[in-house]
Amino acid sequence: MKLSTESNTTEADTEESSNANRAPAVSRAAAVLRLLAGERSGLGVNEIARLVDLVPSTCFHVLRALVNEGFVSFDPVKKTYRTGIGIMTLVREAMAGWEYPKLVQPVLDKLASEHQVTAVAIEFDTRERMVAVAISRSNNTVSLHVNVGSRFPAFISATGRCVAAERNLSRNESKRHFDTLRWEKAPRFNDWYAEVERAKVEGVAVDRGNYIRGVIVVAILLPKGADRATRGISAVGFEHHVTEDSLRQLKADLREAAQTVGAQLG
Repeated sequence: MKLSTESNTTEADTEESSNANRAPAVSRAAAVLRLLAGERSGLGVNEIARLVDLVPSTCFHVLRALVNEGFVSFDPVKKTYRTGIGIMTLVREAMAGWEYPKLVQPVLDKLASEHQVTAVAIEFDTRERMVAVAISRSNNTVSLHVNVGSRFPAFISATGRCVAAERNLSRNESKRHFDTLRWEKAPRFNDWYAEVERAKVEGVAVDRGNYIRGVIVVAILLPKGADRATRGISAVGFEHHVTEDSLRQLKADLREAAQTVGAQLG
């Protein structure tokens, strides 16, 4: 089973679109790379131009620059483009110096093993998305899969309840964010808001099959370090595997994990 990673449009996207006008070349290149990163086969220049809303001639120049940098490869026979090996090199070098995934991995492994869940470490990007940066899966025959790099809207699922709680949003602000979200089994806003208020007290939030039917997500945010980055840890499992006793223990272990990793990050 694979978790959906479909993104929703938020105010942050609108703000980013406005900011992109100040550096259009960068924005165009980023749009092309995001598109190609999600493709398993190559795309032609006209199709890419249509999907990222660019004039074909402009799109061609963007692609040519990305090919020259090694971030995109071109198939001269099929006349198609796809992500190049340079992306992997860039990501590998960036990850090598990234402290959080290395510090959190042993904690995720312990959570996954002891609770038979998929444990995920997330960090928020500048587009108001939570991004999976480290993952540990249980050894169950059937498990839930999330890929490193998967992105989710900031206010979705259990982590989103924690975000709303941490930001101490007003009811009206919370409703505005809530209305942008898509769920498989949407909660009522009043229930969701009550769970946000509970997360302010408990520090941990739970999504019981709202984001994905039959799946329970338990999440916590880490204390913010000197860099002020927002990070968190989520445990994802099947609802029917989780009892009230095991849920209480999972919450306690998440609190301990967050404090442990947060202290290491300083």
